[in-house]
Amino acid sequence: MKGIFRSPILVVLLTLITCGIYGLFWMYAVRQEVKNYLDDSSISPGLELLLAIVCFPFAYVWYYKMGRDTARMQEKAGLPPQDQSILFMVLAFFGLGLVGNFIIQENLNEVWKK
Repeated sequence: MKGIFRSPILVVLLTLITCGIYGLFWMYAVRQEVKNYLDDSSISPGLELLLAIVCFPFAYVWYYKMGRDTARMQEKAGLPPQDQSILFMVLAFFGLGLVGNFIIQENLNEVWKK
């Protein structure tokens, strides 16, 4: 199952315009797409989103998981896997999560092209 092509710039802009609400929707949606693509029942998008909202430090874990799972998706699609999990965590730690979102969406779009 393939995911939805999204403009990385639009993901960032909509997150800024909606004061983060679109970002939360996006977090849930991409995790659901990852779960479906990898056929991994251990991924729980709703629980991960709830934990990221209630326990903010879990957002760093979310970014780590996205980096790891994106690499798994790239490998499955026949692309060279790039595990950027540490990069995404560091970006989030320094308040640059939107940059991480941009890169994540670019990586997902590459997978969806295959």
